[in-house]
Amino acid sequence: MEIIIQPTADDASMIAARHVARLVRDKPHAVLGLATGSTPLPMYRELVRMHKEQGLDFSGVTTFNLDEYVGLPPEHPASYHAFMWENFFGQINVQRERVHIPDGLSSHIPAFCRKYEEAIVATGGIDLQVLGIGSDGHIGFNEPSSSLASRTRIKTLTAETRRDNAQAFGDADKVPFHVVTMGVGTIMDARHVIILAFGDKKAEAIAGAVEGPITAMNPASILQMHPVATCIIDEGAATKLARTEYYRWVYDRKPDWQKL
Repeated sequence: MEIIIQPTADDASMIAARHVARLVRDKPHAVLGLATGSTPLPMYRELVRMHKEQGLDFSGVTTFNLDEYVGLPPEHPASYHAFMWENFFGQINVQRERVHIPDGLSSHIPAFCRKYEEAIVATGGIDLQVLGIGSDGHIGFNEPSSSLASRTRIKTLTAETRRDNAQAFGDADKVPFHVVTMGVGTIMDARHVIILAFGDKKAEAIAGAVEGPITAMNPASILQMHPVATCIIDEGAATKLARTEYYRWVYDRKPDWQKL
């Protein structure tokens, strides 16, 4: 796993955006796996800027989102459908038919989850998966104790995750208990994974994911086994890492052709 520590969340997000942009330019029909929440917002803003000012073309790109709440209609302001169209899709030239977000209103969720997996495979697989990380180490909505080989399925949120997500709903009691989420195994199938984390609230989870044992108690730790995983974090999220100086030394000495 490559660890990139930047002074601020914005600095880290610029690097993540350049990874996405390079892929889209090199492979116009790329398949992107995308995350929601506050963490990827600066990255999405930079990609929107690149689209508007530099002509970054998303017309051939296919996207798959990690997750969605069960029971929320797409037009609900706290749904991830609404989040993605407001903050990213609605500001670029992605084709609506190429956008895939889990259906939280499906009448048969297991069947929907199988079809979601099949749709990913039919596109040739995800080229680049963007992830955030929960304060308990969850990726997607794969909470601690999730199978590290899991596929897209329904999951029950922990009380901690419901509290963390309460802002979008105005009250933790209004946060749904269930979600549809890509599984850890689904995430691991992506050719390249970028995990973003900002602020000291994420420091313990990042330390466990990067330097701790591989364990279902910190689902993000499985990324240590991914062949191309990039962890891009700010100073706050790096505070509990033991080898920060080594990570900085390595990044500073990368060949110019590797840097973005």
